[in-house]
Amino acid sequence: MVDVSSSAADFHAGFACFVGRPNVGKSTLMNALVGTKVAITSSKPQTTRRVIRGIVHRPDAQLIIVDTPGLHRPRTLLGERLDSLVLSTLTEVDVIGFCVPANEPIGKGDRFIAEKLAAVKKTPVVAVVTKCDLATREQIAALLIALSQLAEFAEIVPVSAKSGEQLDVLAGVLIDRLPASPPLYEGGQLTDEPEQVLVGELIREAALEGVRDELPHSIAVVVDEMLPREGRDDLLDIYAHMFVERPSQKAIVIGHKGSRLKDVGSRARQQIEALLGTRVYLDLRISVAKDWQRDPKQLRRLGFYD
Repeated sequence: MVDVSSSAADFHAGFACFVGRPNVGKSTLMNALVGTKVAITSSKPQTTRRVIRGIVHRPDAQLIIVDTPGLHRPRTLLGERLDSLVLSTLTEVDVIGFCVPANEPIGKGDRFIAEKLAAVKKTPVVAVVTKCDLATREQIAALLIALSQLAEFAEIVPVSAKSGEQLDVLAGVLIDRLPASPPLYEGGQLTDEPEQVLVGELIREAALEGVRDELPHSIAVVVDEMLPREGRDDLLDIYAHMFVERPSQKAIVIGHKGSRLKDVGSRARQQIEALLGTRVYLDLRISVAKDWQRDPKQLRRLGFYD
């Protein structure tokens, strides 16, 4: 049961959405605010492919952060569906956080997103300057000025997810724009993502480490089955399938004599055990699903719907 002891008059709850071009630190920022890992992160662009919700609990508020895929001009059917997912999310939240990295100047991608946000008339937009730990004071100051000239934002907040700088300030700015409401989720809940989806994402994150630049967009993971080992209450059997688009990519992921796939499985298993709090046996297979990013039928099979 959700705790509704706080009256709606003095408690606020609602949704904030982080948007930005790929690889600006949205998922890392959400994890830092929530206080635990609920979204995978990678230096590779377009790591996030689903709308992930992380829940921040305060004595007087509950902030549900919606992390979205990076918004960009799509080149595949998958890209079109991810952009559609982001744009539909913008109309369903109480406040939008527009993320721009402190260590890079504003570019075409940022202006493209700012134009999209300008069309969302009723929802306040807070500009969030991410990765401040990677920028000089001069870079941050220049970006703050550039953002103030780019659009009219409700607030501009520089933060660092890595050092924790100004995270409380950002949470407060977002919470100030939430409606009066009782809590929407139970007190200890940090995400509403099904465990099976989170496990699949952790496997994909492990696979993304160290692969060539063209490969990340081609990797998809489906968890077929998760069940306790018969006769054991301390071991979970997980059967998962990784898909790539070409045989040459499959060879890259498998590595010399299977060494790379074994390493992916080992690192994923450690993350999954930390997430679930139990020992895990991970059975990980890999197959080729030719050009799945452009095939509507295969996209649906892999969980990317219209």
